[in-house]
Amino acid sequence: MKNQFRLDGGVALVTGAGSGIGKAIALGLAEAGASVAAVDLTNDRVAETVAEIERAGGRAIDIAADVTTDEISDAVDEAQHTLGALSLAVNSAGIAGAVAARDMTVEQFEGMYRINVTGVFRSCQAEARAMAANGGGVIVNLASISGIVSHREMLQAHYNSSKAAVAHLTRSLATEWAADGIRVNALAPGFTLTPMNLREEVASIRGDVSQQIPLGRFAEPGELVGPAIFLLSEASSYCTGVNLVVDGGFTLL
Repeated sequence: MKNQFRLDGGVALVTGAGSGIGKAIALGLAEAGASVAAVDLTNDRVAETVAEIERAGGRAIDIAADVTTDEISDAVDEAQHTLGALSLAVNSAGIAGAVAARDMTVEQFEGMYRINVTGVFRSCQAEARAMAANGGGVIVNLASISGIVSHREMLQAHYNSSKAAVAHLTRSLATEWAADGIRVNALAPGFTLTPMNLREEVASIRGDVSQQIPLGRFAEPGELVGPAIFLLSEASSYCTGVNLVVDGGFTLL
């Protein structure tokens, strides 16, 4: 029987692949058999990701691109020119931050949306144009449980609402692009030990938050790899518009 969780022959583009969940997923996709275009703001941020893939015998390239600009379209073109027809994509690039809504500047609010929402939309758009021409594909967007719950521990209305927007953007694109053979799903991680969540405002509440998680701890980035591969693989061939929550049970409470 064919292993439905393998990605052999696929060409994947992963944004935010220089660290955290994006890096872990890029490594995991290569291990599952895909060729990987690792994308981040600078080549320096993804050089180690590509080096790790190559050391393990995989095929990868690093591409510098700002997802809020036309550079993401150029990245898709470069990925296809070097690796082949794009069939898989994971949009992990994003930022976080905490500030009380009453004190938040318009620049802070719009800056969050420019990267977390507009950046995801532009990435999806460029990827889908390529995939439609290639006969189809699968896109996974990184949402968050912060798009489902409003955290008492951190005041981050801009971040929370941006991730809710990613989840509903995913549903909307899934509806629109199904006829093109493109599935679009989202992954909603809980608290995860990434550089983003090792910053002081999160690290200071880690103990208290861990007590609210039924599994009792933050996730390791690698624990998001399996769910991402599921959504990208034939194992989820009848799933589109899904927002898969991977949070150790946090949102159960």
